[in-house]
Amino acid sequence: MLRFTVTTLAILAAFVMATPSYGAPYAAGFRETTIAASDGNRALVGAIWYPTSDTNPAVPVGANPVFFGQMVQPDAKIQDGRHPLVVMSHGFGGNWRNQGWLATELARAGYVVAAINHPGTTSRDVTAEVGSALWLRPGDISHVILSLSANPAWSPYLDTTNITVIGHSLGAWTALELAGARMDMDRMDDECQQHPEFAACEGIDILEVGRKTTDRQKLATNLKDERIGAAISLDIGLARGFTPDSLSAINIPVMVIAAGAPNPKIPKELESGYLIEHLPADSTRYHDLPGATHFSFLPECKPNAAILLEQDVPGDGIICLDGDDATDRSDLHQQTITLILDFLRSLKTAS
Repeated sequence: MLRFTVTTLAILAAFVMATPSYGAPYAAGFRETTIAASDGNRALVGAIWYPTSDTNPAVPVGANPVFFGQMVQPDAKIQDGRHPLVVMSHGFGGNWRNQGWLATELARAGYVVAAINHPGTTSRDVTAEVGSALWLRPGDISHVILSLSANPAWSPYLDTTNITVIGHSLGAWTALELAGARMDMDRMDDECQQHPEFAACEGIDILEVGRKTTDRQKLATNLKDERIGAAISLDIGLARGFTPDSLSAINIPVMVIAAGAPNPKIPKELESGYLIEHLPADSTRYHDLPGATHFSFLPECKPNAAILLEQDVPGDGIICLDGDDATDRSDLHQQTITLILDFLRSLKTAS
């Protein structure tokens, strides 16, 4: 696989050409789940999307006054056969619903998708006491994989030789950690001195990450999960804390998607671009998604949602803003879905 940047014209052309071949063969089944704590791993709350041929009435999941939900079939029968597993990691202050739009389409295409809340860095649960232990985030994803693989309700339907991790923002950092990237807090401290405006630096300060020597040592450990065969990064933050050597040593395919709209707090040139500078060229794909902002990877916003957010917390209205007034978030989502399905199916072809 080759590293490349996709222009507006190229990405739209790829979308138009690819769409007919991606007629989703299934509906999306859905179950909320709780994964119990075990062997030092945290209890986790989340959801699983999966392919189904059931024809039960679909219902919306994930909707709230701000975001539209996705149409799924709760507790439908999973499609027979073994399906690739995708595990998702949300960003700072996010939750398992954030990439439900992507999970639903992957399920319709034949994938089992699991997403969970990371304690201490999730919606209404952002605390330094728990969230500072960022090294536990990759462990959460590994815990999900182990739990589903050992669960008789899911294990007969999983192809555990085909596992991908997808993350957004801090979730993308989590995904790269699972791929083999190693964190160096001294390096990150230097970056924050040079670029105090970075959102990653603000997050580190809020969570009090790396304040203790023992915490810095734990952040530097190897958290690679050998069961994971590919990683996808959606507009990563905190990338510059990774050591170049650890990035260059990653031996699985990685796709990096950057938000194309300028953002001094999460500059694509210095965050996603840092990955591209150091990841192996022959196993990395890079896409600059024109018109996308960092929050374009969240669900579609309802009319007047930005006003509601702004009234609740001044500044939060940005969550519903994309690159410009002419940009449609649903189009950005479809482009992202197409890129990811292309990437995942290329892995299957290569194997």
